[in-house]
Amino acid sequence: MSETKIVTLHPSGKQGVNILLRRYEVIKNFILSTLKESSEISFYELTDLAVKELSESFDGKVVWYMVTVKLDLEARKLIERIPKTSPHKLRLTKVP
Repeated sequence: MSETKIVTLHPSGKQGVNILLRRYEVIKNFILSTLKESSEISFYELTDLAVKELSESFDGKVVWYMVTVKLDLEARKLIERIPKTSPHKLRLTKVP
């Protein structure tokens, strides 16, 4: 039986990638819960935290999945880059 996959979205409309849904969910939940706790965080800090917290249990390359899922969440308007931040910072979008 093959595992369920998801095709990710890209904020610039580029081609997304096909990844395992269970891996997507782990990274997505990590990003969203971390952003709920700290209203804004740089992508570098977020990735460092993910590597520390997920490397033991995650069966993929944490950094690659962080980039891929972050772009997908931006495209889905769940998170956003904070304009004029360097290195770029992220936050949850304001839900209407």
